[in-house]
Amino acid sequence: MRYEAITWDRLAETLAGHLDASPAAAGDDWLKVGIDGPPAAPGGELAGLLAEALRSRGRAVQVVSTGGFLRPASLRYEYGRQDPDAYYSGWTDTGALWREVFGPLDPGGTGRVLPDLWDPVTDRATRSPYVTLPPRGVLVLHGPFLLGHWFPFDLTVHLRLSPGALARRTEESWTLPAFARYEMEVGPTEAADAVVRADDPRHPAWTGLRT
Repeated sequence: MRYEAITWDRLAETLAGHLDASPAAAGDDWLKVGIDGPPAAPGGELAGLLAEALRSRGRAVQVVSTGGFLRPASLRYEYGRQDPDAYYSGWTDTGALWREVFGPLDPGGTGRVLPDLWDPVTDRATRSPYVTLPPRGVLVLHGPFLLGHWFPFDLTVHLRLSPGALARRTEESWTLPAFARYEMEVGPTEAADAVVRADDPRHPAWTGLRT
């Protein structure tokens, strides 16, 4: 796999230009982007830059983090606070994402997206109001393990860290087996439309778009 050096700003502008020139899928009024990567990767930062680049083109954007759709602590920690298998498949409320984020953006949907559902710090519902994403708007969802759920993304970007970089930059080392499992079961570098090498966050490189 060949990588080309790029800056985060130029990456965001390139992705925004691609999205702005891409009509939504037939019968669909919204575009959906997935920025996949571990917490050690700057997925939230890239999502913010992409949102800014899209808004400068006149596109409405809603950025959503999977961190706002974690399941309650009683469910996340059912098998202990440091269970990598639970972290991999049981922490994120994918059902709520389908219901509150993707469902409203289906063809004929209302466009009313819930930006977050659960606060993991207080372990309570956030009670955030719904946000209406107008037609031609873009959803940008970022977080780990996004690929492999059949989420209806129009564009996916995987932020890749080598095993060594991931180990050095991951604060919760007990989660590392979950990312190894993700690599083995999903193969995000092959599944994503674009891969960004982020071992050194100051000097990203990417594969270009495969779509």
